[in-house]
Amino acid sequence: MFEFRSILPGEGPETSRIENICFPPNEACSYRHMMERVEAAPDLFLVAVDPSNGRIAGFLNGIATNETCFRDEFFTDASLHDPSGENVMLLGLDVLPEYRRQGLARELVACYCRRERENGRKRLVLTCLEEKVEMYRKFGFRDLGLSASVWGGEQWHEMDRML
Repeated sequence: MFEFRSILPGEGPETSRIENICFPPNEACSYRHMMERVEAAPDLFLVAVDPSNGRIAGFLNGIATNETCFRDEFFTDASLHDPSGENVMLLGLDVLPEYRRQGLARELVACYCRRERENGRKRLVLTCLEEKVEMYRKFGFRDLGLSASVWGGEQWHEMDRML
């Protein structure tokens, strides 16, 4: 039902718009930081395109690193991206409201895992709010407990998945 591919040049503004729909202002990535991420790590964006209208329905993005623990600076400093890093710090799973409850988030994660395993990555790491822990467990992640992250003034769980 969806086409999965890496982000294309020029799609940064669309992903920023989607981010602001999917996350509250205190959690959403700023336009500037999204553009920096797209430029620094386009290969670590996976977008799902609705073939019926050519629109991005959702996306998953991250940056690679050899660090093992998530820190808030990954959200704001795209220069931390290390193309040879064996871990991917996931920075956002975004699905537009009209495409939710169709399995798109699950499929984005599954495709991302396959792609990054093939690219030699070893582990995915993310942070999520308490109410999303069970969803990510169903996607194959394990809960590592409360994170040191204080992004957006929230309390986060750190989760990982070995590839």
